[in-house]
Amino acid sequence: MEFLENLFLNIGNWFMGWLATFLPTWAVDLIMDILIIVILLVIGIVAVLILSFMERKVAARIGDRYGPNRWGPYGVFQAVTDALKMLTKEDIIPKVADAQIFNIAPAIAAFAAVMTYAVIPFGKGLVAADLNIGILYFAAVGSLSTLALLSSGFGSNNKYALISGFRAAAQLISYEIPMGLSIIAVVMMSGSMSTQRIVLQQQQDGWYILIMPAVFLIYFMAASAEMLRGPFDLVEADSEIVAGHFIEYSGMKFALFFLAEYIHLLAGAGMIVTLFLGGWSGPFLPSWLWFLIKVFCVIFVFMWIRNTFPRIRIDQVLAFSWKVLLPASLAALVITGIVDKAFDSAVVTGIVMLVANVVLILGTSWAMGRRERQKQLAAEGAALR
Repeated sequence: MEFLENLFLNIGNWFMGWLATFLPTWAVDLIMDILIIVILLVIGIVAVLILSFMERKVAARIGDRYGPNRWGPYGVFQAVTDALKMLTKEDIIPKVADAQIFNIAPAIAAFAAVMTYAVIPFGKGLVAADLNIGILYFAAVGSLSTLALLSSGFGSNNKYALISGFRAAAQLISYEIPMGLSIIAVVMMSGSMSTQRIVLQQQQDGWYILIMPAVFLIYFMAASAEMLRGPFDLVEADSEIVAGHFIEYSGMKFALFFLAEYIHLLAGAGMIVTLFLGGWSGPFLPSWLWFLIKVFCVIFVFMWIRNTFPRIRIDQVLAFSWKVLLPASLAALVITGIVDKAFDSAVVTGIVMLVANVVLILGTSWAMGRRERQKQLAAEGAALR
């Protein structure tokens, strides 16, 4: 088991040693940096092939349908044929589009999604860049997707794409605030912004999903909106604005948006595992295998929700962020700060934090239910008048 645990690290160390036999140190470092970038790109591409197939199979199972079942056994080659189709389709640029913005938007979307992998710990020691501000880097680079969606909507010079771009700016910026506040709560508990150290701290304190369930729910819902997963996929609401921001895209440019969506899905699930599910920690199995198991469980939940809950209106999406998630995240941040400083014992801190988070969840649910009842009563009163 130790061999499997250190498999990738040993391969990397062996390759570095082999290069060092005939290259200077600066050349070895440069080649290794380039190799890491290539590996992250390969991980992203392979993730798209696997997750697109998984999404179709999960949707088919929930909808009592077959799903892909023609290309290869159980339809496993469906994603490959889709990739070949995208590569061979004609690349069309509308005459009225702003060509420069139109062309660069898909590249920004894919670039922002891939760069988030740099700080995700895929296993013990398996992180491309163990930055001491890794969480801040992840939030900053991930927010570039807003620029990509807004640029694609503006550059297409299409009213549906433009509406989608403005929706993207409104929705993503709105949900970045509660997501950032929930990240700060985790940073306060762990005492670090390094993703590796957050995982190591959870080995002492316990998984933060068990200690701070309210913070986890806030982050999970905000991350769903950030990744444009259902029921928060108003940016590409086909029933209202056809295909949204990429309505005018075809061929490889459309594939880059598709690529960015699933790369971002894996990155988002990986960060949820890192922040709340103990990261790569686990018994018996290699750390990188534990990480993959947890990530795919989280991704399955995302797919389950997307194919279960109906899409909600854009005004409801924004109201939910500003009126529910933002106050709840501020309350969770205050609770975390007070409890973390009030008790010295990790056990007492964990128990009090759990109780406070459960109270916050129940209080928020009661307030939402009370508001809905008041709206119903007001509507019934207006109907009677």
